[in-house]
Amino acid sequence: MKPLEGVKIVDLTTYLAAPTTARVLGEWGADCIKIESAKGDPARTQGAVFNMPFTDEENLAFDVANMNKRFVTLNLKTEKGLEICYKLLEQADVFVTNTRTKSLVKLGLDYETLKEKFPKLIFAQVLGYGENGPEKDTAGFDVTCYMARGGVFGTTVNKGDAPMIPTNGFGDFQVSLALASGICAALYKREKTGGGDKITVGLHHAAVYALSTGIISAQYGNQYPKSRKEVPNPFNNVFRTKDEKWVCICCPEYDRDYKKIMTLLGRGDLAEDPRYLHCAEVNQKGLNREVVDILDAAVAQFTRGEIMKLFKENDLPCEAAYEPADIYVDEQVHANDVLARIPYPSGERFMPTSPVKFQSLGTPEYRIGGSQGAHTIQVLKELGYGDGEIQSILEEGAATGETKLKPL
Repeated sequence: MKPLEGVKIVDLTTYLAAPTTARVLGEWGADCIKIESAKGDPARTQGAVFNMPFTDEENLAFDVANMNKRFVTLNLKTEKGLEICYKLLEQADVFVTNTRTKSLVKLGLDYETLKEKFPKLIFAQVLGYGENGPEKDTAGFDVTCYMARGGVFGTTVNKGDAPMIPTNGFGDFQVSLALASGICAALYKREKTGGGDKITVGLHHAAVYALSTGIISAQYGNQYPKSRKEVPNPFNNVFRTKDEKWVCICCPEYDRDYKKIMTLLGRGDLAEDPRYLHCAEVNQKGLNREVVDILDAAVAQFTRGEIMKLFKENDLPCEAAYEPADIYVDEQVHANDVLARIPYPSGERFMPTSPVKFQSLGTPEYRIGGSQGAHTIQVLKELGYGDGEIQSILEEGAATGETKLKPL
């Protein structure tokens, strides 16, 4: 039995964070029904932004957040469309959305309304800036709420440089698992109490939480952003190799490892240099830049493969700063099913899997997302609507059947 087998999810989501939550719950066994408006989830055409195909047959930019779902198209602004939605929610365990609260109120799908109608329903919402404050109704994406306002851009930048250029959805995918964990906790609570709950995860809040070490230490003078030339421990740093790749060295016990590292890097002449032997003195005398410059010059004499082999053979933590193409061929990745192989017309494509593993689940099923409205008629029949009534619903525009993406 799958962990969430028997759980029903109604998904009113767009883009990445919230729909990925439902995708993961679907992998864990939940029956997920995604509601879209006639315009469809804008993510269906986001492949263009990533230089990827976006057709009904191959649309990984959409599928990454929408596998293992059934797709229904409803006009929630019509009386009949809302009636159908309520029928779905009546049978559901969880309602997942990232629609802004003020819009949910207009639709009659806000938490207070649904709590009265369906007291056992779990309401789960991704927000940009949280439920309160002056920005609570502001539109938000992960690049603005998470990366910028949440402090990631300003904190992780190498001082003096421009902020990093993250892959799209860097914060969204982390938020998706945070919301999934809250949903699972609420489902457990409902087993004990019989009542539903409201779970929210804000992109802004999630970013601040991810920066916890920086947030708590900055108030004691551990200032961010940092320069890699001035880090307190020069052995916790990134370095450029001869083949123009980056490696990360993480040796927190500077005093213990200093002689060993200098010798391995061909700088045995400095292994006993009293200026650099002790991390505390390096910081007191402001010699950090000198040590980093020495390490930069030494590491630059090795290729990435050479420096990795040297450090790992000597039990010193060091890793390559991998790029996506490196991850595709990483044996550690494939040994642990970190990437799934998804069949498409152009061939098998890699997709990152959820990092949460269940012994009882084995390898999850990955069902490629369908066309918009592909399951509208099937779901209407499951809700008890007859053929004649379904035809009327479609004719009046309260629901729409399968709609194919139009090629550009």
